[in-house]
Amino acid sequence: MAIFQARTMLYRSFSTLSSHPLRVCVVGSGPAGFYTAEKMLKAHQEAQVDIIDRLPTPFGLVRSGVAPDHPETKIVINQFSRVARHERCSFLGNVTLGSAVSLAELRELYHVVVLAYGAESDRVLGIPGEDLFGVHSAREFVWWYNGHPDCKNLDPDLKNTDTAVILGQGNVALDVARILLRPAAELATTDIASHTLAALEESSIRKVYLVGRRGPVQAACTAKELREVLGIKDLCIHLQEADLLKTPEDEEVLKNNRIQRRVYELLSKAVTTQPSYPRSGQRELHFVFFRKPDRFLDADERKGHVSGVQFEKTVLKGVSDGKRIAVGTGQFEDLKCGMVLKSIGYKSVPVDGLPFDHHKGVVPNIRGRVLYDTSGDPTLLEEGLYVCGWLKRGPTGIIATNLYCAEDTVASISEDLDQGVLASKSSLPKPGREGLLHLLDNRNVKVVQFSDWEKIDSTETRLGSLKNKPRDKLAMSEELLKAALE
Repeated sequence: MAIFQARTMLYRSFSTLSSHPLRVCVVGSGPAGFYTAEKMLKAHQEAQVDIIDRLPTPFGLVRSGVAPDHPETKIVINQFSRVARHERCSFLGNVTLGSAVSLAELRELYHVVVLAYGAESDRVLGIPGEDLFGVHSAREFVWWYNGHPDCKNLDPDLKNTDTAVILGQGNVALDVARILLRPAAELATTDIASHTLAALEESSIRKVYLVGRRGPVQAACTAKELREVLGIKDLCIHLQEADLLKTPEDEEVLKNNRIQRRVYELLSKAVTTQPSYPRSGQRELHFVFFRKPDRFLDADERKGHVSGVQFEKTVLKGVSDGKRIAVGTGQFEDLKCGMVLKSIGYKSVPVDGLPFDHHKGVVPNIRGRVLYDTSGDPTLLEEGLYVCGWLKRGPTGIIATNLYCAEDTVASISEDLDQGVLASKSSLPKPGREGLLHLLDNRNVKVVQFSDWEKIDSTETRLGSLKNKPRDKLAMSEELLKAALE
């Protein structure tokens, strides 16, 4: 436990000390982690920054979350690689917080620990049938098609059904729909995982339903993502014209929100320019609004497999501050399908010794400073412990959002150093990287450094060149470690 107390003595700011480097550990090598490292290196010339990650591969969701047909979004990897090669920075992969090293141990080894490991679990609906075979989270599906080792063996059944239902209408939901509906030949030249491409080439999926609790005015996607999925060639778009009817409240939203207005216009245009019925064998994308899932239906002929979703129709009801929520009407309808992907939000997971707000799914903090508990009392701080990214603010925003988030957290660290809050700790030497590597070596942890990652990178790009792909991802931990360390 560390409690913030006003100090009567002003300790020397660490920045005046040249004898001992400021030891900083960033947990998580996604955008939040790398932006934090970059900002710390620039702000503190005496800082040595170590980025640890449980995977042998760096870059977090840039590698495992960004869709394979969005290579332009992954260009930021070049910037992160420059950070990792900085003389005062190191990447240490295959190091799991909680098993390879505890949070308490990191805090003993480093002056500053910044947790930026994101959200690696999923929100649940808590409705009957959620554990049926064929019901997956969109995160699992995204990790599967991006070659994440955790989901290499997900093996979604794309052969025994022609219909998939996606719950949610945000950008992740649209990514998933696009991967299911785009011709496999178009994906063959991307860095999509080979096991996924093979499954998509034999896929029987012809209909995808994107289902939302609210209406088209409230759709959570961006115009860019929507335009892309609507532009898939030879795709029939379905949308009930009645769902496009606007209330006065909707008109107000559209007047004041350019993004929502553009999304609504794209959906309206799709209805008026599309033929009413698909041709034989043509793939279909159905936008379904004002429905919330009530239960997943078990198949009669394949017990334990999902055969559909029962939905309750909804209406929007005003609550406080002009906000409107979807409430059930008591009217139900079934939608038959053989696969369901839940795109209802990611969820962060706590580690031992870390205060955690289970309701909000974040670490309680003030501008990145970790609080001792969820009371919000700003005087109860975990000294030297900070947070950034989704773990700090929840799973929202784009890659660049983490840049501003990192700036905010690093500003808090700098203030604490300047004001002497960390001086009692930072004026004393800490083992940092050397101490961590010694500890991991004693525990027989195979650490993957950035030069080892570059061997993986070289192997993947070489294998990809044989298939006319930018890279052919190694999707098993054993393969990755072999490429890195042998």
